[in-house]
Amino acid sequence: MTDATPAIVIAAGGEGRRMGGSKPAQTLAGKSLLDHALHWASKHSDLIAVAVRDSDQLDLTSIPILVDAAADLGPISALKSAFGFAEEHNRDQVLLIGCDLPFLPSDLAERLARGIGSQSCAMPVSKGRDHPMTALWRVECAALDAFVATGGRSIWRFAECVGVKRVDWPADQGIDPFTNINDLEMLARAESKLRQS
Repeated sequence: MTDATPAIVIAAGGEGRRMGGSKPAQTLAGKSLLDHALHWASKHSDLIAVAVRDSDQLDLTSIPILVDAAADLGPISALKSAFGFAEEHNRDQVLLIGCDLPFLPSDLAERLARGIGSQSCAMPVSKGRDHPMTALWRVECAALDAFVATGGRSIWRFAECVGVKRVDWPADQGIDPFTNINDLEMLARAESKLRQS
């Protein structure tokens, strides 16, 4: 693999039970959560895809859709899809982000790229919490396949297995930039935060 720019894959396969419907389609400040994620990703990579649970979940024409090979694996399915997509397009690294993260910092990709060093993963940490669904990964398909084959399902545990560099992140103006929108109450709070900023 030769291209130095990491691919970005947006994980949008969650069922959205607590949201009352499709999480990527929920609106925030007049745009869907997925549109917010695509807008952010387009500023940081020329190679973007969206990972989904099944092909009926989204209807996009301009962005590649990656359908999870095994939907019962949970979020690690999105990482498998991301690794395969990056490898297919000759990228050594891929940044996996959730579709439900409207406050991602503008320097996330740059800081993780600087922080990864010789490790296989660079993962942000804010307020003492790891954020495995917002991590930069070296594309190591064989290692991930072996992890899943032995029953591994946790992205965080996979990062621990292959080697992770944690990158500390301060909360900006009291807003954790890695706040993810998991229910309608959180969506309303995010809307309020955006109105105040």
